[in-house]
Amino acid sequence: MGNTIRVVLTDDHVFVRDGIKSLLENEANIEVVGEATDGLEALKIVETVKPDLLILDIRMPNLTGIEVVEKLRAQNNMVKIVMLSMHESEEYVLKSIKAGADGYLLKGSSKEEFLKAVHTVANGGKYFSGDISSILIGQLSNPSGVMETKQTLDEEMMITKREKEILKLLLSGKGNKEIAEALDISKRTAEVHRFNLMKKLKVKNLMELSNKATEYSLL
Repeated sequence: MGNTIRVVLTDDHVFVRDGIKSLLENEANIEVVGEATDGLEALKIVETVKPDLLILDIRMPNLTGIEVVEKLRAQNNMVKIVMLSMHESEEYVLKSIKAGADGYLLKGSSKEEFLKAVHTVANGGKYFSGDISSILIGQLSNPSGVMETKQTLDEEMMITKREKEILKLLLSGKGNKEIAEALDISKRTAEVHRFNLMKKLKVKNLMELSNKATEYSLL
């Protein structure tokens, strides 16, 4: 790799790509050499322009980011890859790493952290932002020393950190008012989180919710 880091951006939201492109192109040693709007387009552009680094959104049309990583690694394409996501769930992180990603960056990351991740991964390192490092430490502390994933949920069923908090409180017998007080949110917000959680997990009552949480080791 030369002095300039050649980057391909992949995100189906143009304003996200524009923001990242503007950030990267303000750096003297980074050049954006391609942009893709979905997973299939990302594969074609990577094959054509052969970038040093691929910044890849996880949730996209046609192929997800994780599927793109799997296909690239199956082709023995070792382009450096940073996953970009709004989600810091254990499932997304571990699936990304298992697929062969070199980094995982949250979309809410600061400019400084974003650039640090780009430089770290482009130069052969690994970078995982936010609370993601604690997930990795927890996995590496397994007696086997091997990353393991629980029985996995479908992507549309992935739950957020806040929804996990709601889930824990629900299964401990808390009502909406008690959940709101425990998390310092409004009762209405608690109700919305509860509704979204049960809709995602495709359950109709607390018994089904408890069974689903046990089946997928959500807590």
